[in-house]
Amino acid sequence: MTFGCHRWRRRLLLAMGITVVLGGVLSACGGSGGPGPVPPAVNRLAKLKHGTASVTVDPSQVGAAVSNLVLGANMAVWYNVTLPGIASSMTSVGLKATRWPGGSAADWYHWQNNSGGPGVCAGHPSPNSTFDNFMQDVARPAGLDVALAVNYGSNAACTAGGDPSEAAAWVAYANATQGYDITWWTVGNEPWNTHEIDLNSQPHSSALYASIEASQFYPQMKAASPIPINVCVDVNPKIAGWDATVLAQAAYDCVELHYYAQGNTVDDGKLLTYGAARLTTEIEQLENELSAAGHPNTPIYLGEIGSTGGVPGKQTQSIVQALYAGQVIGELLRNGIPRATWWMAYGGCDLQSQGGDFDRSLYGWQTFGGAMIFADQQLANGCPTPAIPATTPLATARAFQVASYFVRGGEHMLGATVAGFPNVRAYASTYAGGYAVMLFNLSQATAQNVPVAINGKSSGSGGTIVTYDKSLYDASQNNQWQAPTVSALSSWTGSFTVTLPPWSMVVVQTQ
Repeated sequence: MTFGCHRWRRRLLLAMGITVVLGGVLSACGGSGGPGPVPPAVNRLAKLKHGTASVTVDPSQVGAAVSNLVLGANMAVWYNVTLPGIASSMTSVGLKATRWPGGSAADWYHWQNNSGGPGVCAGHPSPNSTFDNFMQDVARPAGLDVALAVNYGSNAACTAGGDPSEAAAWVAYANATQGYDITWWTVGNEPWNTHEIDLNSQPHSSALYASIEASQFYPQMKAASPIPINVCVDVNPKIAGWDATVLAQAAYDCVELHYYAQGNTVDDGKLLTYGAARLTTEIEQLENELSAAGHPNTPIYLGEIGSTGGVPGKQTQSIVQALYAGQVIGELLRNGIPRATWWMAYGGCDLQSQGGDFDRSLYGWQTFGGAMIFADQQLANGCPTPAIPATTPLATARAFQVASYFVRGGEHMLGATVAGFPNVRAYASTYAGGYAVMLFNLSQATAQNVPVAINGKSSGSGGTIVTYDKSLYDASQNNQWQAPTVSALSSWTGSFTVTLPPWSMVVVQTQ
């Protein structure tokens, strides 16, 4: 995405501590297609020199359409989906989408008999976690839009790659026989990853993946559905040559990207400051790759998102990951991403003895880590300790809950300017005839009193303020997992001031 502007203006804005979000894109200059008008922040430089600091929403800068399907989380076939309370817990925090049958499981899973194959293909699905049980016990009661990953890596005998007819039969069963109307499908899971099962003649080959997908999986799956479906291919801009080959040679309606901000080395400050922003960089790189391949504007599905691709430690259960997750949602919306699923809703609890990072430099009270954002009901190895009531939303689930007050399908992102608050991040959108602002305070110790103005709007009748912060998370030291607070915004004239507690995520809705 190219923005025309004068370099001196960009340097001046950045020197004054101003970040300008225009039409869904982080910038420090005017709109696209030329220098454009001077942004509101520039007109306010004189005020800033006298110490004024604020957040300004600009309704004239209309950005990407909002999709509520960015509020999603994975489920996996090895977790017992018939345990009570799963659907209601996901509804309680505003989740709208899910992915099945898991990550690596996709390339050993055979949906007809809910099984893995022999040998290296031997997975361990829960006997209760059939596809129909998943749909009828979780997805449909929770109102979740489902994405499915079909087996590219192995056939039922575990002697060769995945069988395209098995994938097509799944499409037909889901949409023709059962009427589940599942419209998002991906061929394989991370076929570029040498740790994943791939028994095709050339394992982890971008050329072979593209060839088989285009000639067999894609046409058979599309033909099997009585309704239009999106068939995605797996992409990874970090793997040299993978995307260039797959995007040029495969047949696809969408692409699936996975994003983990850190590897085995984790750092609270870097995750909070750069983790979500780097996601935008990766999305922009992928968009450039799609354009180069002749497929601009192809929908990008973030199938897996997490804070670390290594063994989960205490950061994964802390306020730090929650604030990262909230910012990720903001970046997804700002980039016009149509759907995303966090890794993961249930399952994956890890004790300290399993190798995660529990260093004192990391903030958090837990002696366990894990990808799950709800308390695990399958307490393998006594994890978590102490036991948390089943289905309890953990810190990251609370971030989704706060974000659900900001994310409303069919609305649009708006420009938002943060001036004079280096530790504050802001996102804005239309909302129910009014406006919503999602704010983050990345300071661990200092509250921020932030004036918020909406260009062209001189007053408001009030609204709602929803807050999740470090003090609420800190109650987990005593095994209490507090919900966000909801309070009233009074009527206002000119602007309204929002208090952002230390390490907090706040959504304000106003008319």
